[in-house]
Amino acid sequence: MSHNAFITEERIEGDADGALAGRTVAVKDNISTAGLRTTCGSTTLEEYVPPYDATVVERLKAAGATIVGKTNMDEFGMGTTTETSAFGPVENPAAEGRVPGGSSGGSAAAVAAGEADLALGSDTGGSVRCPAAFCGVVGIKPTYGLVSRYGLVAYANSLEQIGPLAPTVEEAAELLEVLAGSDPNDATTREPPADAETDYAAAADGDVSGLTIGVPTELLEGADDGVRAIFEDALAELEMKGATTTAVSLPSVEAAVQAYYVIAMSEASSNLARFDGVRYGRSGEGEDDGNWNESFAAARDVGFGEEVKRRVLLGTYALSAGYHDKYYKKAQDARAWVKQDFDSAFESVDVLASPTMPVPPFERGESLDDPLQMYLADANTVPINLANLPAISVPAGETDEGPVGLQLVGPAFGEATIIRAGSALS
Repeated sequence: MSHNAFITEERIEGDADGALAGRTVAVKDNISTAGLRTTCGSTTLEEYVPPYDATVVERLKAAGATIVGKTNMDEFGMGTTTETSAFGPVENPAAEGRVPGGSSGGSAAAVAAGEADLALGSDTGGSVRCPAAFCGVVGIKPTYGLVSRYGLVAYANSLEQIGPLAPTVEEAAELLEVLAGSDPNDATTREPPADAETDYAAAADGDVSGLTIGVPTELLEGADDGVRAIFEDALAELEMKGATTTAVSLPSVEAAVQAYYVIAMSEASSNLARFDGVRYGRSGEGEDDGNWNESFAAARDVGFGEEVKRRVLLGTYALSAGYHDKYYKKAQDARAWVKQDFDSAFESVDVLASPTMPVPPFERGESLDDPLQMYLADANTVPINLANLPAISVPAGETDEGPVGLQLVGPAFGEATIIRAGSALS
């Protein structure tokens, strides 16, 4: 069965030797690949071929991986279902008739269907963890700055990180080891502290004895009953293996979704200004009267889908004169509050746990007429991006509607800890 997981299928061979020799990797189509088109799931970049490789692609090749194609995605990463792609929706291999999550749905579907051993996604507000949960695979959103973003066509620069998707925690950790590291081409990359554990694959030993897991009560509110039952069973399994759990409170997360979408859409409106039909993107058809504004508008009308237009308009409004302080500044204040809450929680616990998504996979088409439903589904994932922390989603079980993921969140550069905890379940 075809799941429409790929926009472009083409093999790029890596070096003969390396940590990933003999492994196939699918690459999300917003990550630059020299000589191979990179569309971002959008009509406006349908024929765009980058002249260079993203740093993560260079590292894949050097590690011996074979790239097998560019995966389908929500247009410019804007979506939670991989239904906003200009190249059609992706089918969930783990739940027929349901969405694979987004925006990295093609990458998760490729791994779940066995069409690639491993995959790269990008995570702005859950776009690796959501499809990992919905497709029953593992996804890691690294600490901001651990993995280079050079060559990533970003949706929102201050939030987005490239991360691995894999069938198991150990395989995801092996891929993360290849990707991680500072990059002179990306000033946002940072080296982990000297005392941080960076042997990620070795950390996947399943040893959670003595681990303290905090459970934020706010991230359980509104969760589907079936999802909550599976989450509680997963916690019980971790407790049986030696972990302890305790309730914690993160009051700021109640404002996180609103703050996230104001910040993300504002950054998107700035990032996407380059797609004007002159520098990048399709020219406005039939507009040749010398009026640049009309040509610009026509190019974006032709090139962008409805969800992208919606987010650009909202982001531009939030940044406009008279509204910047009312919306954008308040959103940044809320972001600082979220970070402070997480920092306080990690003073008493080692990791935090929640359902990755509060609901099972949506039926295809269910959220397209109700964007607010799609936005609110990100309630458990977006706070982590606002705080620039690492998180992993591991398969926890299945409801009748499809797979359920457990999300584990760590302090900055605490990837080894969440990998260790996640490997106790997967």
